[in-house]
Amino acid sequence: MTVAQIIFTALLAYSVHSPMEYGAEHIFPPENYHNHSSSIVETPQGDLIACWFHGHGERTDDNLVILGSRKKRGATTWSPPFLMADNQNLPDQNCTLFIDPDKRLWLFWTSALDNEVRSFFPMYRYSVDYEGNGAPTWTWQDALFCRPYDAENAFSELYETRLEQLQNDELLLGAEKEKALIQMAERRSMYKDKLFQRIGWLPRQPPIMLQDGRMMLGLYSDTFDCSMFAFTRDAGDTWEFSRPLMAWGIQPAPIQKTNGDILAYLRSSPKTGCVKSTDQGKSWETVPLEIPNAGSSIAVLKLKSGNWLMAVNDDPRGRHQLSLYLSTDEGESWERKRYLERIDPESGKATASYPTLIQASDGLIHCTFTHVNESKFTGKSIRHVWFTEKWVTSGKDELK
Repeated sequence: MTVAQIIFTALLAYSVHSPMEYGAEHIFPPENYHNHSSSIVETPQGDLIACWFHGHGERTDDNLVILGSRKKRGATTWSPPFLMADNQNLPDQNCTLFIDPDKRLWLFWTSALDNEVRSFFPMYRYSVDYEGNGAPTWTWQDALFCRPYDAENAFSELYETRLEQLQNDELLLGAEKEKALIQMAERRSMYKDKLFQRIGWLPRQPPIMLQDGRMMLGLYSDTFDCSMFAFTRDAGDTWEFSRPLMAWGIQPAPIQKTNGDILAYLRSSPKTGCVKSTDQGKSWETVPLEIPNAGSSIAVLKLKSGNWLMAVNDDPRGRHQLSLYLSTDEGESWERKRYLERIDPESGKATASYPTLIQASDGLIHCTFTHVNESKFTGKSIRHVWFTEKWVTSGKDELK
């Protein structure tokens, strides 16, 4: 690390863990690598662990790896990045972290077997020895072999639904619509192919624990532009899968209401998607939602207060604006409260996107996200922001 990078990191880290209601830092100085799709957890001893994928590009880069960093409780800086996972000579990406009620630290990620979206193959590992320095010591690793429920019927219906949506899409015109219809025709055989129904799945947001004791992990397919959910009640020894969702949206962020209903918020455009299940994830229906979306990942979190918090890129022009929304009625209504990051949309490649939210034991809310600020620094980093619920609700938003 150069002297300039050390000074830069120190300045960003100043006042971390102070009594302030808000603070922000980069986990590492911006660099000319693709650092993206981060996740964060708090360990039982109060450390923070973050992860992200790192390399040049995405699925076409066989050198992509999953990196991590640790911020010890009371520390003012993050550790140098360390390796979390590497299926050597395959591109590893889309990692997410989770600590279950038995204090296992989980890491989910995926690798593209032939550098195409059709071949993403999800993996998971967990650790019970992760409170030291550096990377966790992994106890168990396995592949997530996906078999969507009622797959043959579901994908046949999914194809017909997609085709009808495209044919009736009044915003898609001319050559653009013709191209989309040709792509659908090319994919028709894939919708019927058991292999392609079962591979190509990626995680994005961390799983949640349901009231019935199952872990629920959201998955999505770039091949079919759809989502589904994986469930385990025995720490990953066995898995069950939902039907693929008919709603057009990916990268689901699930959350459960006190009455047991499950909602999931989906990346879509120009509005954020939402689906609801009243039967513990077996079937899903679309829920109207008016929150704009730039076609980017959403994070949602149930706070200790009972309120729900959402982080979303809500300017359809791009990923330069990352906003926080609050719901006091379990998703029945949402109010935009304030910006988490707002960058001039004319500033070239500057973005703030792909948030993940957690609330720590001390009540502080932590968010990590991909950050590019071409106006000041060259390259990409993972930004870490922490704040209180009071900061969310008491701020003045100049657009309100």
